[in-house]
Amino acid sequence: MYNIINTKQSPQPIGPYVQGVQINNFVFISGQIPININSEIISNDISKQTEKSLQNIKNIIEKVGLKVNNIVKTTIFLINLKEIDKVNCVYKNFFIQNNARYPARTCVEVSKLPKNAKIEIEAIAIKNNL
Repeated sequence: MYNIINTKQSPQPIGPYVQGVQINNFVFISGQIPININSEIISNDISKQTEKSLQNIKNIIEKVGLKVNNIVKTTIFLINLKEIDKVNCVYKNFFIQNNARYPARTCVEVSKLPKNAKIEIEAIAIKNNL
């Protein structure tokens, strides 16, 4: 089973890709930058950008009936690793507020992100009885 995920609750892709793909029990979420449904960066604050990127992911997985607890892996791309403490604070609270376990995670610094975002987050979720 191959299912393209598309929700109006998160911004539409700004390039030739989809918000997410479900293949059998696996859900792959494309990298989400902190943009609203009008494709505008919501703030220059890393904490607000982190929160928005995570909310975009949540909206996408909820479209296929999943919850934050179904997320098993994230990858975070930051333009400045010196801001990791702020990112970690928002990230931790996001999973706690959603009664979810922390997933496996990778975090890397990159030189630039689309629309000059400070952060981009991608995720993998598994559809099962977690």
